[in-house]
Amino acid sequence: MTLAKASAASDKFVDLDVPPWAWIALLAAIVVMLGIDLFRHREDKQPTFRDAAIESAAWVTCGLAFSVIVWLGFGEQGGQAFGEYISGYLIEKSLSVDNVFVWSMLFTTLAIPLKYQHRVLFWGIFGALALRALFIGAGTALITSFWWLLVVFGLFLVYTGVKVYRHRNDDEEERTSTPGLGLLRRFMPVTDKYDGHNFFTKVNGKRAATPLFAALVVVELTDVIFAVDSVPAILAVSHETFLVFSSNAFAILGLRAMYFLLADAKERFHYLSHALGAILVFVGIKMTVGHWYHLNTYVSLAVIVAILAAAVVASILHNRRQVEAPAG
Repeated sequence: MTLAKASAASDKFVDLDVPPWAWIALLAAIVVMLGIDLFRHREDKQPTFRDAAIESAAWVTCGLAFSVIVWLGFGEQGGQAFGEYISGYLIEKSLSVDNVFVWSMLFTTLAIPLKYQHRVLFWGIFGALALRALFIGAGTALITSFWWLLVVFGLFLVYTGVKVYRHRNDDEEERTSTPGLGLLRRFMPVTDKYDGHNFFTKVNGKRAATPLFAALVVVELTDVIFAVDSVPAILAVSHETFLVFSSNAFAILGLRAMYFLLADAKERFHYLSHALGAILVFVGIKMTVGHWYHLNTYVSLAVIVAILAAAVVASILHNRRQVEAPAG
């Protein structure tokens, strides 16, 4: 009975026959893009806003280009697969904005020089990809066998969304507390001194972690927290592992450039956190009722875009009123 219900729920989403070579090609493309990114930033230089903008545009182009490959590569199912991929990509990209602000607070708290932050984020993203693969594999396996977990995940997302919507400015400071540092010091010495961009150095002849490695540990720990939110959110719009992983991967790959582009932009987007909360509530409700009522993928996509657009417009108007207020 449980398997029958799970099958009925899954029928509402696209079910692709993904050949092994497609997975190999996807993973190879990710490795190549990571290699190119690492080569481009092999020297420790402080990134400029222009460079971050160009790289962000390039990563978004890669993500959108893959959506076209999905559309053209899966024949009659391509249209639905495209919709599920884009929905997942947009959800992950939206939720990642909050991750960017947390990283900004983290690096400020740990006083990590800007020229070394890219190296920390590169390996942080590398670890995040592996972690998300595990989360996605476990999540899709669970909801296939136990349909009622969709309700549990959905209610959790609604709760998280309400919490994010109501959060105050000091919440990021709470979320960037660094318990990982205390845990790291239990296993190895941690020095306050840098040794170039190295994660480890020698202190009095003993191997010790530099502040960069300490920052990397905390980045990975915060990604675990965000993965708990984002993976169930994407599973609300697709149950196809290939689409869920690829949309997650392409969104995550552009996070470093997004960080350097938006790290100081929080004050310019006053209502962004409200939008992220609203998106989580929306996809949570969609997931909760999904077993009984399936909302069209493109309708879901339109709702997400509308929420983000409304937040941006409202933030611009808010900033304009703030500027005009003293004159009044």
